[in-house]
Amino acid sequence: MLARPLLNKWRFIKDKRARPVRSVEGETNKLVKQTTIGAAVETSGIGLHTAVPVSVRLVPAPPDTGYIFIRTDLNNFEIPASVEWVAHCGYATTLMRTGVMLSTVEHLLAALRGGGVDNAFIEVDNLEVPIMDGSAEVFTELIERARVVEQPRARRALMVREKVSIEMGNRRMSIEPSDAYEIDCLIDFEHPLIGVQHYHLELADGAFNREIAAARTFGFTAEIEALRRDNLIRGGSLSNAIVLTPEGMLNETGLRFANEFVRHKILDIVGDLALLGMPLMGRVRAERSGHILHATLMTKLLRNRAAWEIVDLPAHRGSKKKDELLAVGD
Repeated sequence: MLARPLLNKWRFIKDKRARPVRSVEGETNKLVKQTTIGAAVETSGIGLHTAVPVSVRLVPAPPDTGYIFIRTDLNNFEIPASVEWVAHCGYATTLMRTGVMLSTVEHLLAALRGGGVDNAFIEVDNLEVPIMDGSAEVFTELIERARVVEQPRARRALMVREKVSIEMGNRRMSIEPSDAYEIDCLIDFEHPLIGVQHYHLELADGAFNREIAAARTFGFTAEIEALRRDNLIRGGSLSNAIVLTPEGMLNETGLRFANEFVRHKILDIVGDLALLGMPLMGRVRAERSGHILHATLMTKLLRNRAAWEIVDLPAHRGSKKKDELLAVGD
């Protein structure tokens, strides 16, 4: 497993008592409470890579549970959504615990983390989370239908204290201190519909649901044959991915955003980094990143004990952008 050496470190993170954050004036800020969903909700679809039919049911969970996948087809076998159980992450993020696997978890995890849900049981009756339309929008709507409800304990966050960076050729990724969870992402593809795209997101005030959730996964026709030889994307179609030809795209419905591609990369980052088990207080910078880079950065971050701290998350007045607008209005 990619992150198996972090087993003891992860248990330390889960058990550690969080430190309340102090304001500049020295007073303890009002703390954000943990959340779960208000009712069980479910949906179904097919797996992108396996093409198997699969149902997913989200169930409320107690405080400090995090996200736990439950393979209902295997006697309710549990796989916690944590970096500890990352098995591989080529064209999707796959978890494995004692030989039991669950693939393509990132879009659902992104919807939970981006939607502000801290605790949930996720019942799945096959070996891959359904791809739905290739985005996180169906899962986001499912969560909104269930409602996000507050719980009595304070939300904990992983506060970044020191910058941690990785590089793989021209791909690089880093995380550094910030008083919010921010993602700064750049992609670069030699394709007329993509090219260089850059997007910045602060995960606050429903920004994920508005700006990121609807962005779909994408692939290239030139790669399809090789991927299918490797038993991948067997469930792929124009209904669950943007399929790019050398000159354009096969989809007739068009793009949902002019920069849908970089927005989807941010969706994947949010989903993969949800495997840290709690929200971040840090700024993530990603250039040409992918699932492998995301997992490698999490591993390097957790191994550097001086680079992070567990804190009770303080309630802010709003996002930086909102505060800047208020200052201008004054």
